[in-house]
Amino acid sequence: MQFLRTAFWVVIAVAAALFFKANNGPLVIKIWGDIVWETRVWFPILLAFLLGALPFWIMARVTRWRLRRQVEGSERALAAVAAAPPPAAPVIAPGDSPSPLSPTPPAGIP
Repeated sequence: MQFLRTAFWVVIAVAAALFFKANNGPLVIKIWGDIVWETRVWFPILLAFLLGALPFWIMARVTRWRLRRQVEGSERALAAVAAAPPPAAPVIAPGDSPSPLSPTPPAGIP
């Protein structure tokens, strides 16, 4: 599985490099009034992509953090239950009648 992940990122990196090489022309962006930004064509495109991906990346990190906290809480609760001693079975004296919740012996067995 690690190989597929690495191969995927290599393909993405090669495609990005080819895109950057093909779109390496100069670009002048008039921002506001006399403010001018001179850059390459690929840089604003990359910047817009990263700004668009930022909210989804933050959402994924928050979801992962929240799920990790839930799992840790469940593991702590499970460890607390596992560490507690089992409840003792009630002792019934020979003359006592069993409680209505205790199982009754099958017929024919004294």
